[in-house]
Amino acid sequence: MNKKLKIGYFADGPWSHNAFLRIINDYRFEIKFIVPRNDTKDETLLDFSKQFKIDYLKLENVNSEQSLKVINDYDCDILVSMSFNQIFRKKIIDLTPIGIINCHAGKLPFYRGRNILNWVLLNDGKEFGITVHFVDEGIDTGDIILQKTFPITDKDNYKTLLETSYNACANILYEALVKIVEEDYKRIEQRTIHPVGFYCGMRSEGDEIINWNDTSRNIFNFIRSISKPGPIATTYNNNSEIKVNNSNYINKAPSYIGTIGQVLSKTELGFLVKTKDSFIEIFDLTGKIRVGDKLGK
Repeated sequence: MNKKLKIGYFADGPWSHNAFLRIINDYRFEIKFIVPRNDTKDETLLDFSKQFKIDYLKLENVNSEQSLKVINDYDCDILVSMSFNQIFRKKIIDLTPIGIINCHAGKLPFYRGRNILNWVLLNDGKEFGITVHFVDEGIDTGDIILQKTFPITDKDNYKTLLETSYNACANILYEALVKIVEEDYKRIEQRTIHPVGFYCGMRSEGDEIINWNDTSRNIFNFIRSISKPGPIATTYNNNSEIKVNNSNYINKAPSYIGTIGQVLSKTELGFLVKTKDSFIEIFDLTGKIRVGDKLGK
């Protein structure tokens, strides 16, 4: 492709800021407009639009006939989605010659859907993926252009995965656009990787409550999956709320029967709490607990 690739950018948040700067500084690309999410106020994207003299479009419904006409007038080659929350329907998918691509923080065809970084930690994942794919009428089901994976260790939590993703998503989206502009890519059908894959739903209020009647490993994964800047795992001590931002999984802790949820002893960092199978160390707490207390709701 000898001419500039004309891009319509649907975006939100730090993921999209880093990607924007990679794209805008490459002479092969031209961002024709930016469409932000309606449920957030992204001042950085607004500042970018002013700095680089790019139209900033507030579109309540990107699939409406009025929005389609506005977008079509920009004569884009491709539409790009980065952390955008509206579902693209067939008319907008077919509006540009190349279509729509999306950057998804999940290893497709697995981990389709919402809150993927939380879910991969909850599932004790040993790696997470970032995928750039074409958008079709399904949810995260379109053909893959580029995918990379990153290891997860017990030192990781929601914050560390987010920090990795902010830069990695930008780099991988940019690399995918370079492949497109150079016409050097293959479309990989997701069913060739796995015939089914799986979906994850959006987590909601109430999902942050710790279930002490679970294994130590599962509770450890639960706490780190929603650590700051997430909602933070929550338990109760005599109806008083306790926030638990961190924990340690204790390898080779013996399995035994005891009072589930009981605070067993104080440690240098925090406290040991009995779980279904053994015990776990919790720390970085807000609220008061002491040895002998029984936690739970």
